[in-house]
Amino acid sequence: MDHLYTRSGQLLQRFGTHLHSRSGRYLGQLKNGKVFDPEGRYCGTIVGDRIVYRTIDSAATSDASSADARPATAGANRTGSSVWGINPTFAD
Repeated sequence: MDHLYTRSGQLLQRFGTHLHSRSGRYLGQLKNGKVFDPEGRYCGTIVGDRIVYRTIDSAATSDASSADARPATAGANRTGSSVWGINPTFAD
């Protein structure tokens, strides 16, 4: 497991190709540098250790996916980043 963060610094957990919130809720899958929600809709693009929503990538789709919830993490959020794109909306 390692961590990714949203543009605003919200902590997210990565387990292989699966992305979970800080509380362990399944958010979607990682595929080709992009994040797709459980229904296969585009949620964001990975830029370094950040995930940002970019309208230029928003037409991308993937297969539906599912995964079990994971244990919550006590890791800290980070400060925001000025990377190009907007903050994706993930529930925590």
